Amino acid sequence: MKTDAIMLRVAKGCLEPADALAVARLKERGYKVGDVVACDIKKVRNPKFHRMAHVLGRLLVENVESFAALDAHKALKRCQWEAGIACDEMGVNVPNVGFVSVRIPQSLSFAQMDEGQFSETYKKFCDHVRLRYWPQLDEGAVEEMARLAGDAA
Repeated sequence: MKTDAIMLRVAKGCLEPADALAVARLKERGYKVGDVVACDIKKVRNPKFHRMAHVLGRLLVENVESFAALDAHKALKRCQWEAGIACDEMGVNVPNVGFVSVRIPQSLSFAQMDEGQFSETYKKFCDHVRLRYWPQLDEGAVEEMARLAGDAA
């Protein structure tokens, strides 16, 4: 079972609770000073970049006919799936068909993907959109369109 992350701040030689909520959540879990715990440390993403991805999804919905019936989040997931961006692949044996490969898009949430991974993933989104839907655009143009649309919102 995945639990919600507790935000910690890097201090000199240690990690400390980032705020009162983090202190309360540590206490709720029964952690005490001196306890040894296991954790997966990720740098929290800048929310601006997360919003830019959803702006990109909105651009697809508003400008690409095959995305028109989707919301921005579903447009991103579809784009993620069709390009195999940040996807897990597994084999499935389908009766009367045989062995097929299935793509399962990974979560883009703050808790699941750090800033570096997300930045790389976002660039792949933009490259895929440009190459598949707007091949007449120069490299970097889709990122610029999303930035401008995000600034205007």
